[in-house]
Amino acid sequence: MCLQPTTNIMKFYKSEAPKKYSDFAKEFNFETLRPYYDSESAEVMKRIAHYDAYHKAMAYLWPNMTKEEMISKALHTKSPYEFQTGYMRDAIWKIVNSTSTGLSWSGLEHLDRDKAYLYVANHRDILLDSAILQIILDKEEFETSEITFGSNLMDQGFITDFGRMNRMFTVKREGNVKELYDISRQLSAYIRHTIIDKNSSVWIAQRNGRTKDGNDTTQTGLLKMLNLSGDSNFEKSFSELHIVPLTISFEYEPCDALKTQELYLSSLHTKYVKAPGEDLNSILTGIKQPKGKIHVAFGKPLQEELKEIDKSSNENEKIKLLAAYIDKQIYHNYKLHPVNYIAYDLLNHTNVFENSYTVKEKEDFIHYVTSKISGLNGEQDVLQNLFMALYANPVINKLR
Repeated sequence: MCLQPTTNIMKFYKSEAPKKYSDFAKEFNFETLRPYYDSESAEVMKRIAHYDAYHKAMAYLWPNMTKEEMISKALHTKSPYEFQTGYMRDAIWKIVNSTSTGLSWSGLEHLDRDKAYLYVANHRDILLDSAILQIILDKEEFETSEITFGSNLMDQGFITDFGRMNRMFTVKREGNVKELYDISRQLSAYIRHTIIDKNSSVWIAQRNGRTKDGNDTTQTGLLKMLNLSGDSNFEKSFSELHIVPLTISFEYEPCDALKTQELYLSSLHTKYVKAPGEDLNSILTGIKQPKGKIHVAFGKPLQEELKEIDKSSNENEKIKLLAAYIDKQIYHNYKLHPVNYIAYDLLNHTNVFENSYTVKEKEDFIHYVTSKISGLNGEQDVLQNLFMALYANPVINKLR
């Protein structure tokens, strides 16, 4: 049973245009990327109630609910908060309980309920990474966060309405060099505005797209984007964002076979082009696939590290050091499972971690790998190595 938010927590969920805008945010129009306001929700839910995709999703999650009940539920939802607690909270717990063997979390003792944070997270699943964070925050009576959502996933229909009702804001990814720079400035300003002016947390992936090979690395371009709206003082610019490295660990990687196939095709030195509907297929596969154990680790807010980084006189070096500090916490907090150690030993032809798993677990994982890659196109030995590297690389990174 999820905890109900207290009256004190409820104050966070009034979603309307903020009255205060910091100087860095005043020049930007955030209308094209922000989540919906409470006042817009009734009209949006009228649209959602009649989307075919809405009825299919509801039928999957609540098979006993009639169509009339689905429509009524939508029409009685009056705010993003009600959408998150009336739909998303129950749906994600249902997914977690039916496709995993348990969800755990750690590190919240490092955080203050009254502060807004920028959760810079490793990215393993399109939907579930950020969605699982929200149900943990809700259960622990923290404010849920706003969530970045790639424009490639927005289709101006159900997905757009669903995302913006779920406190998602758009990250635009297309344009020429000048347009992309302007987009980055707007995004940077919106994130800083959300944290400072709205006192609302934000989830953002550490990289553009999910990791396909198990290497969780923070892209320096992300940090440079965040700094576009900041002060010329590096330490001040990043300290006011309250960066918290966030690590999600799945025992069985969502979409592991799909990721392996994409990596294999990319290794042939041809540009990988997604097929129509591929992102939606990845979302559905990630939802339905068995995941084993799931763990979310909240890192410590980066503060003292920023003082150390700021001693460097080179701005590019500062960005690289900041990325390294984020990666260090993500690697350290990644929860390893027997499958990770087995993959490492198999890939490297060693028995270094043989005490970390049983013979039966090793046999089961070998069977799992074989069954997964048998349906993929390409050289089986190459596919097998790519598949196992996805599971082995978190061990390598943690050993660092």
